[in-house]
Amino acid sequence: MKRFFDLESPLMVFLFQVFDMIYLSILWIVTSIPIITVGVSSTALYTAVHRCIQKGESHIWSTFWTAFRENWRRATLVWLVALAMLALLTLDALVFRNMIVRGEWMGNLYWVILVLICVVVTWVVYLSAYCARCHGGVRETLWISLLLMLLHPVQVLWVFLPILGGAVIGLSIPGLLVFLPAPVCWLGSITIEKVLRLHMQPEDLEKESRDEK
Repeated sequence: MKRFFDLESPLMVFLFQVFDMIYLSILWIVTSIPIITVGVSSTALYTAVHRCIQKGESHIWSTFWTAFRENWRRATLVWLVALAMLALLTLDALVFRNMIVRGEWMGNLYWVILVLICVVVTWVVYLSAYCARCHGGVRETLWISLLLMLLHPVQVLWVFLPILGGAVIGLSIPGLLVFLPAPVCWLGSITIEKVLRLHMQPEDLEKESRDEK
């Protein structure tokens, strides 16, 4: 029995990771309450998931808040662009939804708008990942993250599916919402990291390989 409760045992490692996921999810929710901070809180979440959950480095609290401070300006500005797009698309969706109710044929554009909303939501994850993992200005972050999506459309689906699954679970069991952000981010990051590595310089890949050893 003692080996099951050893700090290095698979069971304890798993339990610590579950606790870290819950901890990170709560941090993200609290720091996202002012809607304007969703971008930087998502960047901090991605950073902490990548470094603390995936690679087992550093401490969650310090990693999260360091990333939050360092990416405040860039992550907030790119988020405001995405937020404006989401707001506009949401208004369009409401208009076309009313057209469906009135039986107008143009109401079918409602489904197109829904797809675009899903694309922009997924783009936000790419924006957060790029802010967390790469340097560059606001314009570069916007364009390169979008380019990464366009170059790898199949991978976009694998990033979106955890978001969709999290949304379905959260709407079905609202009490689980507080536990979902970090697991959703972790699942999406698995695909995004593969995409990023395809476009990284050889010296950067070599450095990361050394750091992982």
